[in-house]
Amino acid sequence: MQPLANAMALIGNTPMVRVANLDTGPCELYLKLENMNPTGSVKDRIGLSMIEAAEASGELTPGGTIVEGTAGNTGLALALVAQQKGYRMILVIPDKMSREKIFHLKAMGAEVVMTRSDVAKGHPEYYQDKAAAIAQDIPGAVFINQFGNPANPLAHERGTGPEILRQMDGRLDAVVCGVGSSGTMTGLSRYFAQAAPAVELVLADPEGSVLAEYVRSGHLGTKSGSWLVEGIGEDFIPSIADLSRVSQAITISDKESLLCGRELLRCEGILGGTSTGTCVAAALHYCRAQSQPKRVVSFVCDTGNKYLSKMYNNHWLEDQGFIERRQYGDLRDLIRHPYAEHDTVVVTPDEPLTTAYARMKLYDVSQLPVMQDDRLVGIIDESDVLMAVYGHEDHFKAPVREAMITQLQELTPSDNLDALVAVFQEDHVAIVTEGDSFHGLITRIDLLNYLRRRID
Repeated sequence: MQPLANAMALIGNTPMVRVANLDTGPCELYLKLENMNPTGSVKDRIGLSMIEAAEASGELTPGGTIVEGTAGNTGLALALVAQQKGYRMILVIPDKMSREKIFHLKAMGAEVVMTRSDVAKGHPEYYQDKAAAIAQDIPGAVFINQFGNPANPLAHERGTGPEILRQMDGRLDAVVCGVGSSGTMTGLSRYFAQAAPAVELVLADPEGSVLAEYVRSGHLGTKSGSWLVEGIGEDFIPSIADLSRVSQAITISDKESLLCGRELLRCEGILGGTSTGTCVAAALHYCRAQSQPKRVVSFVCDTGNKYLSKMYNNHWLEDQGFIERRQYGDLRDLIRHPYAEHDTVVVTPDEPLTTAYARMKLYDVSQLPVMQDDRLVGIIDESDVLMAVYGHEDHFKAPVREAMITQLQELTPSDNLDALVAVFQEDHVAIVTEGDSFHGLITRIDLLNYLRRRID
């Protein structure tokens, strides 16, 4: 392959891979690896298409400003193209987006405006409405509006659809796809209507979205729910949406989406994001329901690298109630990082304070148990380190034992929540021990997570 002119030339022509180890019933399931696009998602296709369309129409002029409301991936795509073409990029994103996406956006030079994810279209803080308002206030700014931009589905009608049919050698029975802005489904629908009208289109929809019910009944529900899956599912029908050729809709819960995405990594070695989990779960439902063999395509919509702190983080999944840990019926149930499971970040008394400081930063914790031969001998927090080195920076080389606290206020697993709260009221972290055994620490957020799970 010859060298390409720039990163934009890497967009599209993504690989197709057959699912080898998951149960696909009588069917063959293939996945279009859109995570291989330069910013890691299918949205790179529409980012390039919509900006080039705005340039061609004269709406976007050199050095101009682009504004968009996005669940993250469209923002990354637009930021890449804007960066390469020299435009200012302002993105309004809901506050449920993963940290990895936000870090990625800012690293590419985009300006990020956070807004609420718990409000519906029409509210001034709704991400699309807020983006439109920002664009109006900036002279010459272009509101890209992926939900109403005809260049969005055009990218898939001209690119994604022909690629799929070519890669499948023209032998294709069904495509399972999610809908966010609706560009992928609409573009594929238009292409297959002409090129392969027998191909069945199936909607994969998060539980809480109004789209599945619309496909099933033709009526738009008056109330949507909420969901954690990012990028697909809606509480309205985008103006560019054409769902008329969608034959059925399969609703997938957040739990099934996230766990299916993790299973895809374990069984197939493919690291996909949250919407990938929804699409693959729906595709597996579809395949297993068939009585005759079919060739089915679905999507790895984006890379799971953007969700390492969420769907690939066991602690986050536990907090959401999606995976269960062994329950004891005592304070051990509140320990987020049990020592017996080698999950507690610790330090030894002879290690230097620089090591304690580095581990606090790396693991985003403010205190560390000090362990010697599996025995708790002290605890050190960021205040202890600060007091030890303030005015004497060379003390960073001093051993932890010189700054750690050895007079510990410990709880046993059988202590109640009142005893735990009393420790917090004294501004201490709760240390749970049983004889010589150290079980772990409980922080205020651990207690809040525990209380929140009890109301579900």
